[in-house]
Amino acid sequence: MSGDREDVPGQGHGHGQGHGHGHGHGVSAGADRRYLTGALALILAYMSGEVVIGVVARSLALVTDAAHMLTDAVAIVLALVAMRIAARPPKGGFTYGMRRAEILSAQLNGLTLLLLAAYFVYEGVGRLVDPPDVNGPLVFWTSLAGVAVNIAATWLISRANRSSLNVEGAFQHILNDLYAFISTAVAGLAVWTLGFARADAIASLVVAALMLKAGYGLLRDAGRVLMEAAPSGIDPSELGGRLAERPCVQEVHDLHVWEVSSGYPALSAHVLVEPKGDCHAVRRDLQELLRTSYGITHTTIEVDHVNDEFHCEDPHGPRHVAAAEEPHRHIGSAPCDH
Repeated sequence: MSGDREDVPGQGHGHGQGHGHGHGHGVSAGADRRYLTGALALILAYMSGEVVIGVVARSLALVTDAAHMLTDAVAIVLALVAMRIAARPPKGGFTYGMRRAEILSAQLNGLTLLLLAAYFVYEGVGRLVDPPDVNGPLVFWTSLAGVAVNIAATWLISRANRSSLNVEGAFQHILNDLYAFISTAVAGLAVWTLGFARADAIASLVVAALMLKAGYGLLRDAGRVLMEAAPSGIDPSELGGRLAERPCVQEVHDLHVWEVSSGYPALSAHVLVEPKGDCHAVRRDLQELLRTSYGITHTTIEVDHVNDEFHCEDPHGPRHVAAAEEPHRHIGSAPCDH
């Protein structure tokens, strides 16, 4: 979650193992909560009137927007609750704390967007076939007011820490609602000036399409975290190859890269070094590479000599082996000789 923390160099634990910690963010958790709360207040104030106007104007597009704004409000509330839960320190069986509460929140946001989109596609198609009389001027002016409210809410949430899937979920809700109001305003103008009643249903279908896109993206990204896939932009094969190319390293296996929560990457690996290699120096060298090149500061690296009888006999996953033509490589940060 959000918070201002400094990267702390990895500390050794036992022979050849180390853990590095540090998860900095540019926006504090307190600022995130203030921005989200401000956006929530704007949305609730506007939504309360839009529902009434949508019913009076007989506009599905306005009712769709109001329902979307309701999901916006729920998304922000979930985000605020998830922030509180995720900020709790590790305790008991939750050794990482409750950081993944924000991922569950993002998944719920994505699911609500998909379900609402399906409903409004159904309603929109029905209104294309049999369009009702819609009060165009009322739809147009109400939508313009909604555009202004959503611009303000979008600006507030954009200032929060969007590297968090939790905050990004709320942001996507608000941003899609902004596009929805623009679409509805155009539809209201078409009904008002051209008498094209089906424009209202078309606008609701456009909104539904936007909701489908945003919902799918949130479910996909949150699903990657829950399935402990490698962080976006990090190729484990390429990373393992670079680790195996470092001085003294002979093999890297049991390499795992995942995200505990959005913006919190972690890595574990078993590294075998040359018989006379300095295990602690190798570990420090690998941790520095991971920190500077990949932004991974939470690491658990077990380092053993290649002829050590205690290392695992059946590595899990691919084995990354040092190039045969470089049997002795020496760099001051990881000497191969004692």
